[in-house]
Amino acid sequence: QAQLVESGGGSVLAGGSLTLSCAASGRTFNNNPMGWFRQTPGKEREFVAAITWDSGRTYYADSAKGRFTISRSNARNTAYLQLSSLTPEDTAVYYCAAKLTSFRSSILPTKRHEYDFWGQGTQVTVSS
Repeated sequence: QAQLVESGGGSVLAGGSLTLSCAASGRTFNNNPMGWFRQTPGKEREFVAAITWDSGRTYYADSAKGRFTISRSNARNTAYLQLSSLTPEDTAVYYCAAKLTSFRSSILPTKRHEYDFWGQGTQVTVSS
């Protein structure tokens, strides 16, 4: 059974860093764009970052630019999100996702509905 499993979340102080991982199993996602989203209680799941299948392009939400870095290792079937200069406003459940209907495309999906395969999420808590 195919799945995406996030890990690496935790509790950090403001200004700290974390690296989230999204490990794929059961099938390859190497030909698909991957994205990271986050969600807090009572709010819509919001886009954070996306990366093309070959890492040729990345795109970030304004809130993530300059602080977060998305990457992937197709050899390891894993995507990453490095978080730095964290603030309490970054507290959320972080989800990774893949767009299975996009094959080796240079177009980066940034909307939640564009992704069709999701992980279960990992909690990031930033305290001041």
